[in-house]
Amino acid sequence: MLVTVATKSLANRAATAMLTILAIAISVSILLSVDLLRREARESFARTVSGVDLIVGARTGQLNLLLYSVFRVGQPTNNIAWKSYQEFSAHPQVAWTIPLSLGDSHRSYPVLGTSEAYFEHLRYGQRQSLAFREGRQFEDTLEAVVGAEVASKLGYSVGDRIVLAHGLRDVAFSQHGENPFTISGILQATGTPVDQTVHVSLAGLEAIHHNWVNGVRLPGASAGRQGMDSKDAAPQNITAFMVGLKSRVSTFAVQHQVNNYSGEPLLAILPGVALSELWQMLSMFERILWLLSVLVLAAALVGMVTMLLAAMRERRREMAVLRAIGAGPGFLLLLILWEALLLAIAGLGLALLCLWLSGLFLRDRISERFGLFLDFNLFVPDTLWLILGVVAATLVCALIPAFSAYRASLHDKLSAGN
Repeated sequence: MLVTVATKSLANRAATAMLTILAIAISVSILLSVDLLRREARESFARTVSGVDLIVGARTGQLNLLLYSVFRVGQPTNNIAWKSYQEFSAHPQVAWTIPLSLGDSHRSYPVLGTSEAYFEHLRYGQRQSLAFREGRQFEDTLEAVVGAEVASKLGYSVGDRIVLAHGLRDVAFSQHGENPFTISGILQATGTPVDQTVHVSLAGLEAIHHNWVNGVRLPGASAGRQGMDSKDAAPQNITAFMVGLKSRVSTFAVQHQVNNYSGEPLLAILPGVALSELWQMLSMFERILWLLSVLVLAAALVGMVTMLLAAMRERRREMAVLRAIGAGPGFLLLLILWEALLLAIAGLGLALLCLWLSGLFLRDRISERFGLFLDFNLFVPDTLWLILGVVAATLVCALIPAFSAYRASLHDKLSAGN
């Protein structure tokens, strides 16, 4: 009976109730969006690379090195010599290395020059290895392996030919049209920047850049060579390389040796430590966004309380009728609480629906623009706790109009007795 009366009471004030529901939905959507983006961004970054002990590149900030080598965000300050890479690859404590060479792109997607070790040793998520949806890894000089998103967005399949461009993403120029690559394989989706990357061999990159200087082909020079042997195609430098160690006990010793390498200025970072630094830098912005979201929610709840209080005077007659048919003051208190709870549940439902629909339409755009792969999974413990917190806050705020109705009913009874 209580729920029925509360529902009909809100239906009689449909316009005001709908505005209150909308205000709660907007505030809850903001609150959940901030928490969702914070949580999903951390998980997206954390699952991108797994099992890598060190990342080595030119001496720069460790965040910059992490972002451009793993997430394809930003640009390297300098390259490192191939000789330096070979020296540390032969280090007795190193189990494997993955060379990385960046600088080219294909239709806004980054191109990564690497070796077969990339497909053998790179792990993501819970140490999952890369798998092919179609085809195989590159074997010839001018073969390419594309990520799942590149293939789906551009409509590629195994055997298609693609042309690379010198330059990164939106600033690409100088097409290498004289040496197109043939797609030899398409990787399965990983939910990481691998999906947005075109992978080619280091020999392939060296071949198409033969007789090129600073992104421009030398006047009168040939347009590259397709038949280069592995010795001729060995790169002079690369952007960075990943390192897997035989024992993690030697991590800091190898890192110290890299950072103090006399051949050239190098920097070795621990991916986990660099990520921690990133979250520490962003923690202040997270707290600010969180505070703003809570203030917006508080404003919506204040609006709800104001609406319920303003309705008390208009509902004096309704309350008198309920008292006349035997409803006690406690019933009226619970009635107001139920009305507030129904408003909160409707607002929460609308907020969750909006977030789910936003996930369907924005997931691909966010991954394309920012390299973040968000699942928009709303049914996780953190979200459920937030929802319970919103419900609890609603009931606490609703106690104000509820006690007002309770006291008014007592006063009316006393007045009637006199």
